[in-house]
Amino acid sequence: MFWIFSAALTLLVAAAIFLPIWRARDGARAESSATYDLRVYRDQLREVDRDLERGVIAPEDAQRLHTEIGRKVLDADRRMADAPAPARGGTALWAGVILLVALGGGMAVYLREGAPGVADLPLARRLALAQQAYESRPSQEQAEAQAPAAQAPTVDAEYENLVQKLREAVAKNPQDPEGLSLLATHEARLGNVRAAREAQQRLIEVLGDRASAEQLMRLSALMTEAAGGLITPEAEAVLARSLQTDPTQPQARYMLGILQLQNGRPDRAFPLWRQLLEEGPPDAPWIPPIRQSIADLAWLAGQPDYTPPSATAPALPGPDAEAMAAAENMTPEQRREMIGGMVSQLEARLAEQGGSPEEWARLITSLTVLGNADRARAIWDEAQQRFASAPQALATVRAAAQSSGLTE
Repeated sequence: MFWIFSAALTLLVAAAIFLPIWRARDGARAESSATYDLRVYRDQLREVDRDLERGVIAPEDAQRLHTEIGRKVLDADRRMADAPAPARGGTALWAGVILLVALGGGMAVYLREGAPGVADLPLARRLALAQQAYESRPSQEQAEAQAPAAQAPTVDAEYENLVQKLREAVAKNPQDPEGLSLLATHEARLGNVRAAREAQQRLIEVLGDRASAEQLMRLSALMTEAAGGLITPEAEAVLARSLQTDPTQPQARYMLGILQLQNGRPDRAFPLWRQLLEEGPPDAPWIPPIRQSIADLAWLAGQPDYTPPSATAPALPGPDAEAMAAAENMTPEQRREMIGGMVSQLEARLAEQGGSPEEWARLITSLTVLGNADRARAIWDEAQQRFASAPQALATVRAAAQSSGLTE
């Protein structure tokens, strides 16, 4: 069927190329026909003059016939002037050469880049392949062994020493949920993804049924990151447990959409991400990557007419009017302390809950202004990992890092 369609399309292209050429050749025939008509009309004029001399027709009839035949003469003369010149003999030959080159080049490109021997993939076959890919995923251990090593961010020695002390404290008290949670957070900031995953996994084991949906989601995310971005069966099980605890957990639903995409089911991923995009909020960290790909995802899911909701830029959090009024009466040291406290709160919230690219950019700028360039650089390194799959969001944070002198 494919080759029949290709042959028919080739014939249509050839006809489109040659038809204007043959019409130009027919111009000579049009000119010959106009010349013949003009000769006939002139004979008719002479015949009218002879009839007038013999008295066969009245002068007024002769005048009317002269006018009518004169119009025909003018029309024939116009047709002779508008007729195209006959095509030169080599035009058809060159057209044939160009056509052969174009068709031959197209065929050569298809044979090189296409797959002429591959059979069609009906929908049932595609779904079967997607299910096969889903069932043949590597385990968490296999995926972590195959995953490339993550590039560790640059941090100051003081921060690394503090994390080392935290490790020692957790080793002495391995049942402390708060210590395990902090260790998982800071190991992730240092780029020790597997160590962060182990700490978070230990936290879930300690909490048992008391583990929250967000804590379970975080473990699944760390497992996915440690596996090189692949959601393994073990990570999926933790993700399912998170959604069972709280079916509305947004980050878990976002990861479920990624799982469907990784296994060739955009039809299942689209409704998940569409609902997340419509629910918002617009400053949620999962919104930029969804917005960037939702149009293509809708097309793949069979809904090309889908129109995503318009984006609205949220206002960045900051001090209220009362705090601003109080700051006017502070000494420079007190004002600096207040700003430092606000920056610390922003940093803690971004670490625990995430935030928009604008908030990450604001944190980097604020830390640099406060003279904590090393901490700002660590935040920039973490932001690169967090927004690696969202180029537009990463560009916003990169602009702040560049203005702060952290990167070129």
